[in-house]
Amino acid sequence: MPLPNGNSINTAPLDKGEDTEPLIDNDPIPPQCCSARLNLAFLMFCGFSMVYGLRVNLSVAMIAMVNTTEPKPAPNSSVVSACPLPPGGDNSSDSFHQPAGIPQYPWDSETQGWLLGAFFFGYLCTQIPGGYLSDHYGGSIFLGVGVLITAFLTLLTPLAAQMGSHWLFALRVLEGIGEGVTFPAMMSMWARWAPPLERSRLITLSGSGGNFGAFIVLPVTGLISQSLGWPAIFYLCGVAGCLWAVVWFIFVSDDPRTDRRISKEERDYIIKSIESQGTGHGWSIPLLSMSMSVPLWAIIITQMCANWSYYTLLTSLPSYMDNVMHFDIKSNGFLSALPYLGGWLMSMLSGVVADSLIEREVFSITVVRKLFTLLGLILPAAFLVAVSFAGCNDIFAVTFLTLSTTLGGFTAPGVNINQIDIAPRYAGFLMGISNTFGTIPGVLAPIATGYFTEGHTMAGWMKVFWMAAGINDETAEIKKERSKSIAT
Repeated sequence: MPLPNGNSINTAPLDKGEDTEPLIDNDPIPPQCCSARLNLAFLMFCGFSMVYGLRVNLSVAMIAMVNTTEPKPAPNSSVVSACPLPPGGDNSSDSFHQPAGIPQYPWDSETQGWLLGAFFFGYLCTQIPGGYLSDHYGGSIFLGVGVLITAFLTLLTPLAAQMGSHWLFALRVLEGIGEGVTFPAMMSMWARWAPPLERSRLITLSGSGGNFGAFIVLPVTGLISQSLGWPAIFYLCGVAGCLWAVVWFIFVSDDPRTDRRISKEERDYIIKSIESQGTGHGWSIPLLSMSMSVPLWAIIITQMCANWSYYTLLTSLPSYMDNVMHFDIKSNGFLSALPYLGGWLMSMLSGVVADSLIEREVFSITVVRKLFTLLGLILPAAFLVAVSFAGCNDIFAVTFLTLSTTLGGFTAPGVNINQIDIAPRYAGFLMGISNTFGTIPGVLAPIATGYFTEGHTMAGWMKVFWMAAGINDETAEIKKERSKSIAT
């Protein structure tokens, strides 16, 4: 991370910059297939599938938990009505049947928005401490304990809901506190494990578990709700998260030097490829230098704006499918999951392409990160605008939403991993900083959506999509201007 005096927060000598960092000599590279680093990426992939499953299960379960989701519009309302019910149909929430004895609650749209955003209040609190401690001690313990705590608390969701919305809000905040350490811990571990030429594909494979988890959990929770009742969603997700944590603690090491299953060739390759970046930081860190770093602030602003549209859809898409498109809960879960299937596939593909462009020296690391970030901001914004014009055409609406989230996967090898390029020694801490700011949209987006869509009107949802698209597009413009003014 360049500073005004020509030094870097990553090393004491003259700034080497992210594009001049030594990569790999011409020594043979151990294959990735069945390697320890690929096994680590796969375990992280499964872990972040759990992380997002624990995070989004409430989005679909909310439809089954609430027995009043269609308040009557005000008599003097002049806004455009939401889409009409299908012929012979009924509102999917009102006609939804669960096993006998399953409770439902009279939470209005605003209350639902606060409950869906509650997780992110806690998620904000542990990002920076988690990154700082992961860089110092190693990230495996923090990632594993973070998922384990969140999974255990998820088991208590039905009890908290029965006690009242305030208790459920508090529980979701605690879940966010537990999960807040996970992404900084991941980035800290990859600073020790990922050779520079493989960063994009390894980190995007790990992080893409989030989209995959959303893709699996959203439709499965719909099926579980209808067959077993909504409390079973939280019991099954909680147990799955606890089981993953056990596997994680058994098989994972913080550093290739201490891994018992890695081959000597792979260990030597990883150590040699990252030795120029130095070891993890001590207790003191250059906070003043970081606060004045233009690249870090560029990452922060871009991540905040990209996350607004992502979190808007992540928390509120099932409600849109229910209240506007009137899909039944099974179709709702599947159609809400489609965008995340596309996002998962695109993020993994773009990670491979990004590494290939860097390895073949087609573009510098800086250009690759900026290129994929711009693509992941501008293209999704265009399709979010298109959703607002799709109106009640469910085919177009679902298609545009899917394309928007799919193309958002371009940011995976862009701004989402840029922290490890500019300061590998502080990668976890920088991820904690940027993700703290990036989580603010997770708090505000569901609340804003609940406010705009209080009457479940099409006009309200148009405001939601236009706001998300506008934030994406404005960030892309800033990024382009920044690219023109700074030599790459």
